[in-house]
Amino acid sequence: MKNPGLAYRKKEFKTGNVVAALFLISFFLTHDVYAQKQPPAAKPLTVLDSMMVKQLFFSAIREKTIENTKHAAEMFERVLQTDPANDASMFELANIKKGQNDYAGAQPLLEKAVSINPNNEWYWAALADSYEKSNNINKLEHVFNQLIRISPEKPDYYFDKANAYVILKKYDDALKVYDQLEAITGTNDDILASRQKIYLKQGKVDQAAAEIEKAINNNPGQMRYYLLLAEIYNSNGLADKALKVLQQAEKLDSNNGMVHLALADIYRDKKNNDASFNQLVLAFSNPDINIDQKVRIISGYFPKFPDAGAKSSALELSRVLTVAHPADAKAFALYGDMLLQNTKYKEAKAAYKKSIELNNQVYAVHEQLVRIELSENDMEATIKDGENALSLFPNQGWMNYMVGVAWAQKKDFKKALGYVNNATSLEIQDKDLLSLSFSLLGDCYHSLNDNKSSDAAYEKALTYNPDNAYTLNNYAYYLSLRGEGLDKAALMSARSNELQPNTPSFEDTYAWVLFKQKKYAEAKVWMEKALAHDKENSSAKYEHYGDILFYLGNTDAAVANWKKAKGYGDQSPALERKINEKKYIE
Repeated sequence: MKNPGLAYRKKEFKTGNVVAALFLISFFLTHDVYAQKQPPAAKPLTVLDSMMVKQLFFSAIREKTIENTKHAAEMFERVLQTDPANDASMFELANIKKGQNDYAGAQPLLEKAVSINPNNEWYWAALADSYEKSNNINKLEHVFNQLIRISPEKPDYYFDKANAYVILKKYDDALKVYDQLEAITGTNDDILASRQKIYLKQGKVDQAAAEIEKAINNNPGQMRYYLLLAEIYNSNGLADKALKVLQQAEKLDSNNGMVHLALADIYRDKKNNDASFNQLVLAFSNPDINIDQKVRIISGYFPKFPDAGAKSSALELSRVLTVAHPADAKAFALYGDMLLQNTKYKEAKAAYKKSIELNNQVYAVHEQLVRIELSENDMEATIKDGENALSLFPNQGWMNYMVGVAWAQKKDFKKALGYVNNATSLEIQDKDLLSLSFSLLGDCYHSLNDNKSSDAAYEKALTYNPDNAYTLNNYAYYLSLRGEGLDKAALMSARSNELQPNTPSFEDTYAWVLFKQKKYAEAKVWMEKALAHDKENSSAKYEHYGDILFYLGNTDAAVANWKKAKGYGDQSPALERKINEKKYIE
């Protein structure tokens, strides 16, 4: 099993790092690499051999610097053939092998290097790395003993030695190392935390707690120790003790946000939701707690939506967020989202506008604002804020579509076409947007009397979503007005009513298509459905109903419905003629 890894700072150099390579050369020169102590049985190098070794070594370093590691390795091996005790070449060759993840090949080279030059810290550090990477943890004790011997002032080596003991589950030995380190550096948080982790691994919760309590006694104003002690108790099933510690901390520092967050967790675990929420409010009121941490907490409520309590809590916390972070656009954006979830549209718009005022570079906030404005039929605001967004983010398909919708609603179909065509050219993956955009193009082209382009756009829309009820309805209605493709129109209109039953405008369309097909009895049934479901007293529907009744031979009823249509606002000359002449006028 792979060990958790050690913390020591590895001393090898990256291949290709010119500065590091030059430093290494100077290091070896100053340490008299070429005047190394030879093993007793080694044959002394001749002057010629010594010069050749020196030249090969520097050539190998150059090759390594330009990342020609294969050639460099060959040269280092040639050095070792001539000078088997050349520890510098062993070190360099080992580093090349480590770079190739060949730790098994690097290990014997480094072991020999430290046997030749036992006072070289770099060699021992590289050997420690090799042992760790190859999971030879049991060999690390000796290595770190040597590193501590060479550099007794470096805390890293003590921590690494202790960590090796922990991996080997020699917990008491690790604790002794921390005692040695404490004698050198004095007590610090790293030693404290390391000790308490070992005690917890040993199941000695009381001793782990005692370590932290000792720190609290020495530093009663340091809240981090109270938080650490509470975490030890809480994670070991001692919630009451944890709560007592945190309450003590709260008395000492009532403005500490982290203490309030910890208390919120404890109260939540104890099912005291009101107390937990109150602690969250106190924590959120503290601007010193990172806003991202607060955002994550609010996000934790999202899976509970649409529960009213969860939405209400998230809303209040997001409101507090804006008070604590009044200059952060993220706070107001989140507040806007929560207001939207709670159907407070007016307030949501204000929050989104404030967020944009603080930072206009977040497109999603612009889109949320414009979507609300469009849903409220505020076309002026949709155009104003939408075009502002497009000045910053011109390539956003949905924004182009929404602005196009607003211009179409204002009957400026040529402007609408420009924006909607942009939407279709910018977005090739979003089938929903493409379906809606081509459907809107169909509406615009129809209004501009370009029937050919209108039909083509509707057909395109249906390729992306054949069950878009609005597209089916509009296409069918416009075909019926022209008296073209009535069989196709009937199929599309019938389908729209299947998809979205009891929709009066869809029922009216189907009745009108049937009327155009001279299926007057069926048309009457569907028109009566439309009138039954219509809550707006549409003059067009009453006029259509009168038309159907006329062809069914009920002239008096037809005239009565035409008069109703006039009473509900239809003042067209054709309707006036129908009433006066008591007959259907095309």
